[in-house]
Amino acid sequence: MSFEGDNMMGLKRNNRRAALKLLHEEGSMSRKRMAEHLSLTPAAISKIVGEMLSEGLLHEGNAIQSGSVGRREIMVELNNRCGYGLGILINLRQAILSAAWLDSTVIFSEEVTLTDHAPTEETVQLLSKRMLELLAEHNLSRERAVGLGIAVRGICSVDGRNITDSFGALEEGKFPLCQRFEELTGFSAVMMNNVKALFSAHMFLEKETNEGAQFFLRSEFGIGAALSVKGDIWHGVTEQCAEIGHIPVVSRGGKPCSCGKSGCLETIASPTAIREDALAILSPDKTPILWNISRKKGAEALDIDDIMEAALSGDEGIGRLVDRAVKVLADALKSVIYLFDPDKIVLYGRMFDNPYYLSRLLGEMSQGVDTRHALTIEKSRYNHRLEEKAACLLAVNAFFDRGGVR
Repeated sequence: MSFEGDNMMGLKRNNRRAALKLLHEEGSMSRKRMAEHLSLTPAAISKIVGEMLSEGLLHEGNAIQSGSVGRREIMVELNNRCGYGLGILINLRQAILSAAWLDSTVIFSEEVTLTDHAPTEETVQLLSKRMLELLAEHNLSRERAVGLGIAVRGICSVDGRNITDSFGALEEGKFPLCQRFEELTGFSAVMMNNVKALFSAHMFLEKETNEGAQFFLRSEFGIGAALSVKGDIWHGVTEQCAEIGHIPVVSRGGKPCSCGKSGCLETIASPTAIREDALAILSPDKTPILWNISRKKGAEALDIDDIMEAALSGDEGIGRLVDRAVKVLADALKSVIYLFDPDKIVLYGRMFDNPYYLSRLLGEMSQGVDTRHALTIEKSRYNHRLEEKAACLLAVNAFFDRGGVR
């Protein structure tokens, strides 16, 4: 039996994928430089570029001088308006519906409020209906869509088709999320955990060729993480790689966690946990500075910045609480450093916008890690700017992986 035809089609798809990703990273290139970069013959790259020009995936740009003999080379660029990705991001109590062009420019973005443990089928129908309405409102042709990306809180199945546990975002523990969105919208769908999707979007925008490992830590309401190896998200055998928020840090008597266990890192170090613990000890005697802040705005209106202000101002009770949260998170990250030896830790989320908290965390991270593990720890340049793009870019990345085939 001969598989030559299948092999040739696979090779063609791989070459197209490599060309699209190269142009995404570089912006524009001549055919000659593309051939050199991808180790292809000039004839092969000319055929690939010719096909994608005829399909509208690429367009020709300016001509540039090549060498000293007067020859000029025409630059080739991605046609970022030839298609768009659709996205549905499902968080706790919130969903974001959006669309973005191939360069991540957002076309529309709309937030939809959800309940805790939102009824799954009802929610999928609601979001699908609203997505189709938004397409009509923005006069977007269905034919130009490259697919639908779904970024969802929790754990996805290994095949990326089902949600197995959304940790309270959706009612049902297991549900064929991709299939139902495909049936209701008519678009092919790809799905990923929400934090992994945010990290994937961060790398898409950074356009980095990273040969090492990076660790992405999100601290928003809870704590989530993702790991990349050589630029690709590492999912693990059961799609649970980098679930750092659910590392047990209290052996007995810990608070219940959304994952069903107790004493997880998230129950001490997340913004939600820090606020809950601060409110639990709020009093004129134990937390005098935070108490005074609460008298002006009300206890229920206290936010994480108020808590950090109280700690910075010398409120000892709150200071101890924050220090404990910082220490357990730093200890978990130090374990990451020794386990994976990443070259960068990327911080994402509202916690890292607070200068006091960030300085305390970085200070704690500087202790107990030897100098052989020299790595960068930095806040993402796209902090708070990925939620409306992340799910869309799952669809765009999948489109590139298919070699630009819808």
